[in-house]
Amino acid sequence: MIDIKLIRESPEKIKSELGKRGEKIDFTELLENDKKRKELLLKIEQLRKKRNIISEKIGTIKTKNDISSETKEDIDKISSEIEQDREKIRMYETELTEIEHKIHEFLLRIPNLPDETVPIGNSSADNRVIRYSGTIKEYGFKPKPHWELGKKLDILDFEKGVKLSCSRFVVLKGAGCKLERALINFMVDTHINRGYTEIFTPYLVNKDTITGTGQLPKFEDEIYKTTDVESVLYLIPTAEVSVTNLHRDEILSESELPKKYVSYSACFRRESGSYGKDTKGLIRNHQFNKIELVKIVKPQDSANELESLVSDAEEILKQLMLPYRVVELCTSDLGFSSSKTYDIEVWMPGEKMWREISSCSNCKDFQARRMNTKYRTTDGKKEFVHTLNGSGIAVGRTFAAILENYQNPDGTVTVPEVLIPYMKMDKII
Repeated sequence: MIDIKLIRESPEKIKSELGKRGEKIDFTELLENDKKRKELLLKIEQLRKKRNIISEKIGTIKTKNDISSETKEDIDKISSEIEQDREKIRMYETELTEIEHKIHEFLLRIPNLPDETVPIGNSSADNRVIRYSGTIKEYGFKPKPHWELGKKLDILDFEKGVKLSCSRFVVLKGAGCKLERALINFMVDTHINRGYTEIFTPYLVNKDTITGTGQLPKFEDEIYKTTDVESVLYLIPTAEVSVTNLHRDEILSESELPKKYVSYSACFRRESGSYGKDTKGLIRNHQFNKIELVKIVKPQDSANELESLVSDAEEILKQLMLPYRVVELCTSDLGFSSSKTYDIEVWMPGEKMWREISSCSNCKDFQARRMNTKYRTTDGKKEFVHTLNGSGIAVGRTFAAILENYQNPDGTVTVPEVLIPYMKMDKII
């Protein structure tokens, strides 16, 4: 959530910054409500002050033993006036609650401001490649896409996934299950060794939780939720949601920061805006596994923490010896909550294209304001923390990348060396 002070003080500047993201937002209604809010607060304050003064006056009169009938009439008149003021205060407070709700709902729908270092662009074509790593292998045969390899090896069954659920679900079998588990354990172990604390959180979360990280209210159509009207719960689209909210409504001490968490979870996404895209394989399923990295840090450290977060995600691909590149997203390609994002894309020889396999973002204080997560500095001040998150990495997409990059002419797939201790096998036959 953007600090309303920024909009109040420089609406045109904020409008311009959001325009870099392709957003056109009219702040007229927000600023009018903000003005009404101030006016109501002033009226309430004045009435309360008046009530307190009169109440003290009545108290002074009542301490005297000889209250004349005339004085009693004055007291009754003043008491009636106080009651009228109380009613006005209740009326203004009700109106204030409604205005503050409108302001809050408006702010919840405004995306984060892009960091000043983010390249300005109108589409993903304006994203900037930062670096490449690894070598793209030359094959003496035509590489197959992972869905063909998985079917022939009898480790992926998309038909059974449709039978059990619907399209964009898959059933893993045999060595496919071993590869999925091996990747999860390998990734979590690697990040623990790099200083992260492992945590496992619920897959179903409440409205406050999923609002805190920015999925609600704007992206409600993309989230699965329960039908219980009294206590609706939402299936997490990523462990970022539940892990980042661990410290919602808390004040951390400066000595506790940074906090670094790694979490495995299943993820659930309706992908409502992507029908017709990536209908084959493991790239865009409704349910998939992912390792998530979350950092909660001091504001002055978040820029450097983003760079190290990317490095931590890259380490997985380096150890798996998969060719990849790091891409800095332009302003129009940023996620709703992100101020700056790097995507890591892996090379898929069967598809002959780069595929996103991790996205690492610095959200600055955007999520912290929504969650009311602060820290107390050494001099006693309370400030909002900065939050960061990144895939460390997407398991299904890594599964697909291994099949395509490690495939052999006979249709078998060599197991990456670092996974052999987990799988207890060196080839998928």
